[in-house]
Amino acid sequence: MKETIRQRAVELGFDDCCFTSAIAPGSASHFMDWIGAENQGEMAWLARNAEKRIDPQKVLPGAKSILVLAASYQGASALPEDKKSRGLVARYARYEDYHEVLGAKLKQLSTFLNELAGPGIRSLWYVDTGPVLERDFAERAGLGFVGKHTNLISRKLGNWIFLSEILTTFELEPDPPDKNHCGRCTRCIEACPTRAITAPFQLDARKCISYLTIELKGAIPVELRPAIGNRIYGCDDCLAACPWNKFARIGKLMQSHVRHDLAQPDLMELLRLDSAGFKAKFAGTPMLRTKRRGVLRNVCVALGNIGDGTALPALRESVNDPEPLIAEHAQWAIVQIQGREG
Repeated sequence: MKETIRQRAVELGFDDCCFTSAIAPGSASHFMDWIGAENQGEMAWLARNAEKRIDPQKVLPGAKSILVLAASYQGASALPEDKKSRGLVARYARYEDYHEVLGAKLKQLSTFLNELAGPGIRSLWYVDTGPVLERDFAERAGLGFVGKHTNLISRKLGNWIFLSEILTTFELEPDPPDKNHCGRCTRCIEACPTRAITAPFQLDARKCISYLTIELKGAIPVELRPAIGNRIYGCDDCLAACPWNKFARIGKLMQSHVRHDLAQPDLMELLRLDSAGFKAKFAGTPMLRTKRRGVLRNVCVALGNIGDGTALPALRESVNDPEPLIAEHAQWAIVQIQGREG
């Protein structure tokens, strides 16, 4: 029956599907220590749902098994040659919202599983939205291993992968777990611009550029702004440094959902977006959830880091933006550019 389910997952476009039990993850104590040290920053939901995250029975009572699925996003659009005054968007966000794309397929797979298993079986699926320690379950299911950058690495797909899972009350034989294959490699740690990877397998999210440009709702700490460079949504540096990416391959499911216009957007064009323009530009993408205030805050930081005098008129207009967060970061950017150009 596992192979029947796995084959259906492949037919739906997933690049891998593995199985594990629904017992608590062995890393539960490490996760609770991480929360206790407040390394999650403003991501309050991680602490709020902590008890569920370490016990699948509190998510789906009677759960017996967990299906962990991977969808590669290796084939994101290429970056344009002209990098002047352009922002950099993390590869995963250069697509239509993966929550919607994967969610539709997970719903179909859950229905297939329930019908195959018979009456009384319940299943619950998540795409990066539920209280599930998905990387831990993925490692235990043998889909990959957690690298020193704390992300999951698949030996078949590299680390350009979306994870999702289905918890079910149907019992399936677990696949053998994977083990760590990082060896002595520390490329991901060395690649981090803000030194957010404080030690192997330890991440201080409060320093991570993905956190700073996506999850943080307020001002970006001044001392971290220069390290952000031209990144306006997320950061791929630790992922890109991983040598296991030599096995990465273009994913079947996401490739038709690429947003080529988000590969490396023009910063000046983004800075001029009003609320309606922002919603139109980013509708149906992950970037919409960070809202205009967050994305344009990031745009100002990027211009402060790489912009020249041609950006000053637009930044001066942004100093008068009704959103104080944008105005403050625009003023900072002006000072940076003026300092470089004398």
